[in-house]
Amino acid sequence: MRILMIIDGLPGGGAEKVVLTLCQGMRILGHEISLLSLRNICHYPIPIGVRYQVVETLNHSFSWLRLLTKSQQKAYQLRQIIQKKEENEGQFDLIFSHLHQTDRIVSSANLLSDKKIWYCVHSMLSTSYLNHRYGFSRWIKKRKIMKVYRGKNILAVSKAIKEDLIYNFSILPNQLAIINNPFNISYILNQSNKDCNLPPKPYLIHVGRFHPTKRHDRLLEAYAQSNIPALLVLVGTGNTKQVKKITELIEKLNISKKVILTGFQDNPYPLIKNAVMLILSSDSEGFGNVLVEALLCGTPVISTCCPGGPKEILTEAGEDRALTELNTNSLAKKMIETYLSPPSRLNIQKLIKYDLLPICKQYLNLVKINYKL
Repeated sequence: MRILMIIDGLPGGGAEKVVLTLCQGMRILGHEISLLSLRNICHYPIPIGVRYQVVETLNHSFSWLRLLTKSQQKAYQLRQIIQKKEENEGQFDLIFSHLHQTDRIVSSANLLSDKKIWYCVHSMLSTSYLNHRYGFSRWIKKRKIMKVYRGKNILAVSKAIKEDLIYNFSILPNQLAIINNPFNISYILNQSNKDCNLPPKPYLIHVGRFHPTKRHDRLLEAYAQSNIPALLVLVGTGNTKQVKKITELIEKLNISKKVILTGFQDNPYPLIKNAVMLILSSDSEGFGNVLVEALLCGTPVISTCCPGGPKEILTEAGEDRALTELNTNSLAKKMIETYLSPPSRLNIQKLIKYDLLPICKQYLNLVKINYKL
């Protein structure tokens, strides 16, 4: 089959990594994969055999293009590229749009192959886009989100996302599927054994971009409160404002000598494997990739019981005792408890449902639904 993946860009985020993992798995299964990025940013290697193309900024030689917004310009160009690809190379059997920014542009592109498009929702849209809005601003944003997804084929990466779309946005999709994120288990286990410059042991670890939703402030305050005699390693990066905010809080809490910021890591798995525990402190998570990765590496995890996938992952794995309330005190208490009495290593068979090829086959099986439409 010919598959097209579209994404806003490929910075060092979890959803971006998922897209590339899917591309890799579908190539292994023998399918032809094209990947369109709406921004020229890529922090990950592109899988071998994937046709990667960046949707470049439009040339404004035609005056009428200047009347369009940037999103409208990008939608226009995206439509042109896809039409040309299908004319020259053949029709796509499935098209997957990833992340809300991408979905907005794909939705407004008015593609002829609309029935083949699946909008892959990777986050809890209500918390990501509505929590900080009130009154008329909140109403407008909610209406815009509803317009993007109403009547579309939607793929949610967790049950919580499906419920969020239905109950918080009253979205009536054309078709709705729930498919969890894929993990190349053998690759992760292999990479976790690679040599790397490990920090002094023992250490706790958090892996995630520096973004308000990840609540590094809650993590740092809980860590300071716990007074655990171990370092805290923060893996990830973010914009200058967020990095500054985090470093200032570290200084304010007087834990500068105990916290290590590694920046983005191509291979975080050795760091995860050798940690005493991995902590997720978010206000919401679409899925919670790092929890599965840590459990695969044999590292105990702690997670806030936030809206999204963490509760699903940990409950189904029989690790629901690792969940904490959405506050600093609860998180600090669970950190101490896990540090003093770490749980037994999880049987990897409980995570086999997330393996790469079975998940890719679930994606590819969506073509059967398209044929029925």
